[in-house]
Amino acid sequence: MTDHQPTFRLEGVNKSYGPVKALRDVSLAVTGNEYISLLGPSGSGKSTLLRVIAGFEAPDSGRVIFEGRDVTHVPAHERGIGFVFQNFALFPHLSVYDNVAFGLVNGSKAAPTDLDRRVRDMIALVGLAGMEGRGVHQISGGQKQRVALARTLIMAPRLVLLDEPLGALDANLRHRMRNELRAIREKLGVTFLHVTGSETEALSMGDRVVVLDRGHIAQFGKPDEVYGRPATPNVAHFLNRYNIFPGELQGRRFKGAFGAVEVASVTPSERAAYAVRYDRMKVEPEGAATQGPAIAATFVASEYLGSSVMYFFESADGHVIEVEHHLSLGAPQSYAPKGRYLLHWKPEDAIVFGQG
Repeated sequence: MTDHQPTFRLEGVNKSYGPVKALRDVSLAVTGNEYISLLGPSGSGKSTLLRVIAGFEAPDSGRVIFEGRDVTHVPAHERGIGFVFQNFALFPHLSVYDNVAFGLVNGSKAAPTDLDRRVRDMIALVGLAGMEGRGVHQISGGQKQRVALARTLIMAPRLVLLDEPLGALDANLRHRMRNELRAIREKLGVTFLHVTGSETEALSMGDRVVVLDRGHIAQFGKPDEVYGRPATPNVAHFLNRYNIFPGELQGRRFKGAFGAVEVASVTPSERAAYAVRYDRMKVEPEGAATQGPAIAATFVASEYLGSSVMYFFESADGHVIEVEHHLSLGAPQSYAPKGRYLLHWKPEDAIVFGQG
């Protein structure tokens, strides 16, 4: 395989379970040495897609190409693809050392001294040197996650699939493991495909991000592209950083709850919508003079998030509008309970989706 060939490629993959279409015409190409985040809400098809790539599920149609070879109907154990399960799937009766060595011992003809060196090197790589003799029941959740990763990596796969590997860890440990997973991948020079339902995890870890929506790929791009220019209203909504205003687009004029505004550019979508990021919304007293689009709303509540504060307002039509204030820009704002305010934003900070 040359550096320009994809590590794996999906061509028109479809998968249904009875009347439920889990995957719909999924095509994707991933090159070598990338960390790919696969993001989507529950039921979007993330785990199904991972299982199709791994060979645990067969697609109804389409092809799976791995390192230039069609592996669509090749059994999982013959594909050379590693898989790290969400629940780790460790052998509870074996030690850390024996869990990591299991696949290697059963599938290698190397000398015992070479096997021992490889096992210990891999355990050290994931930060568990000195814990070789401990039982699985004697280590923490984060350490179990590393054992599962080491057991997969020791088989030298070119592609590693991770099914929500950080989901069972607490917030502090998840943050630390994000950095460690990226560092391990870079050391080994392999491709990681990491499934997650967390937009923060996906954007912070992936060299590129795949966003699945109802079984199809809604967007595939670099994290800043996905975050800054979501391709559809559903992507913007799922990223949980945008206020979405429904409405109608007539030519270059969008009509929504805030009135009608002229728009400079339109992103084609399945439905018309107007999106503004939480941190681009400004708040003024009702009746204040503002430039650009604006909507009157009542203050409802606030939520302290550590580095920022979220403020919640409700418009006359019952639409909840969120405003994010980063504390690095100044002290928290004080709004009167059930007070009336004017929310406004710059037209260039909006993303306009047009049906078609």
